[in-house]
Amino acid sequence: MKTMKYFFVICMVLLLFNHDSVFAQEKNTTHKVAKGETINEISQKYKVTPFDIYQLNPDAQSGLKPNSILLIPKKGGNQKPLTATIPGAKAIIHEVTPKETLYGIEKKYEVTDEALKEANPFLENEGLQIGQTLIIPSKNGLKKTVSNQDKVVYHDVLPKETKYSIAKYYGITIAELEQKNPEIVSGLPIGYKLRIKGNPETLGPKADKTEAAFASKEEMGENNAQPAKVLFSYRSYVIKPKETLYSLSRMFNLSQEELIALNPALSQGVTEGMILKVPSATPVLQEIKKEYTVLSNNSANRKKLVLLLPFNIAKMEVDTANSIITRLKNDKFLNMTLDFYAGALMAIDSAKQLGLSLDVSIYDSQETKDYSNIAALIKRNNLEDSDAIIGPFYQSNVEITAELLHKRQVPVISPLSKDVGNSLSNLYQTIPTTTEVKNTMFNYMRARGGVIIAVVDRKKESVIQFIKENHKDVKFATLNPNGSVSPENLQRLFVKGKMNYVVMETENTSMIKATMATMLSAMSMYQVQLVILEPNETLDTDEINFVNLTKLKLMYPSVARENETPEALIFEKEFKNRNKITPSAYAIRGFDVTFDTMMRLSQDKKYQETVDFTATEQIDNKFEFYKKEDGGYTNKGIYILYYDTDLTIKEAK
Repeated sequence: MKTMKYFFVICMVLLLFNHDSVFAQEKNTTHKVAKGETINEISQKYKVTPFDIYQLNPDAQSGLKPNSILLIPKKGGNQKPLTATIPGAKAIIHEVTPKETLYGIEKKYEVTDEALKEANPFLENEGLQIGQTLIIPSKNGLKKTVSNQDKVVYHDVLPKETKYSIAKYYGITIAELEQKNPEIVSGLPIGYKLRIKGNPETLGPKADKTEAAFASKEEMGENNAQPAKVLFSYRSYVIKPKETLYSLSRMFNLSQEELIALNPALSQGVTEGMILKVPSATPVLQEIKKEYTVLSNNSANRKKLVLLLPFNIAKMEVDTANSIITRLKNDKFLNMTLDFYAGALMAIDSAKQLGLSLDVSIYDSQETKDYSNIAALIKRNNLEDSDAIIGPFYQSNVEITAELLHKRQVPVISPLSKDVGNSLSNLYQTIPTTTEVKNTMFNYMRARGGVIIAVVDRKKESVIQFIKENHKDVKFATLNPNGSVSPENLQRLFVKGKMNYVVMETENTSMIKATMATMLSAMSMYQVQLVILEPNETLDTDEINFVNLTKLKLMYPSVARENETPEALIFEKEFKNRNKITPSAYAIRGFDVTFDTMMRLSQDKKYQETVDFTATEQIDNKFEFYKKEDGGYTNKGIYILYYDTDLTIKEAK
């Protein structure tokens, strides 16, 4: 850590003596950036504007790095007034107030989204927050105005087209496409006319449709991912007391900008009794699932894959033989690493047997939650030239790696973290988020026309809130005053002729038994199935009859499956022969993540392209990536499993 300390001291000295600043005559303060801290929080702490901080720390505009040192101008003296000079234009300062939106601010000052975010780079990562100080560039400084907009160009959406494929075809970003077509909800209806170029104010009701630009299937390519299904009809909704723009956007599964585009009056704030135009179906259907494909080797171009694994060899070099053995017995993190490594080695050997054109390098990331050797490894080994990088393990270190390689857009694949992940376009989270796992379970039940009933312990407040906010069609079973299940009330919610899914969330043994007993007694008259959203250890105790769980076909979502296929059994046997133990979940994941990455790299296209159009399945894990709205990719490859009456776990179809 001494080296790091000296590094920051040198950086601070360079900033103080080499930076040409308007605050050069003042005594500046320094600030050490904490993990997760934003430029807005720092500016508020020292009562200065983000613009003031960026003037002294221009590198901070590309993002804040934990433990880096910022120069903070002293308040007073030469402190900036409410107007500031920026290159090419004069700017005014605007402080964000409650209920304000980007759309409303941009409309108020007549600036574009691009211009506002260019003047306030932190908006890309942090979004709009109450109390933020924004620099508003003047209209005179904008590169584009209404008077010099390009000729209006349209595009009619074809089958299988996506926002990504259309934006790429016309050389614009998805954000630009959505800005020009704010009425788009979450997908592209076939035949919908998108505006690609031109200013909306110049379009009248008799706009010449002959100016539309059309692209054929051949021009766009036949391998584009399926578009989302969107129900393009609307209904009215009256705003209730205490509702906010945020809660309304969550309720109708729309972004705040999309909701304002449908209801421009919202840009002036949310008012009780206001009548809104909202989609008639809630929630709006998401993108169609990608078809799963078995990838084959079809590229002769040699690719470079790197694995960054936390062996922390330096710690073990000073250990004696006995202490190493003790460490292996007690260090769960080291064992997890070694298991993952053993699985990855089997994947590498499998790739060799298939003749894949790959160079694989493995490095010790030397990481803890608060430290890693990533920056030095990247520089020393020219990892910017890699085609993909798997690791590190800790989310904070994965994000540092992705940030360091962001400029070259090297894919960084997070193998084990369950975190949502920051909005870095080259970051791929392989483990689905907890929220996505739960939503997948509800979507499965809803897609089958079932009645969804929730039996939730009052102690599980977060679960109750999650269901109420995201799945408003779910019926809650009324509990007795003492918190126990009311069998009469629960059975009253059952509907004949439909599957009645009972989502049970409690660790209380009595509550579990009462719920199961009510469902078992109703099976002669109703179709019922027991559902849980996350692992429940109480169900594994002797007090709960396992046979009853199979009768109720206990169903749950999972990021991994129980695979008994011949291929899985061959893998298990080979792993045992090599390592003298049965492969753990981490070993199988090491194989799946590594082998899947190698097969994607073996295609005659970039890793990102395979992710955009192809879903895959390995031994126990699925890889079905989708681009997040704020950047980066998340995996929605989730299994729905259930206990069958033959005492095995099967995948629900």
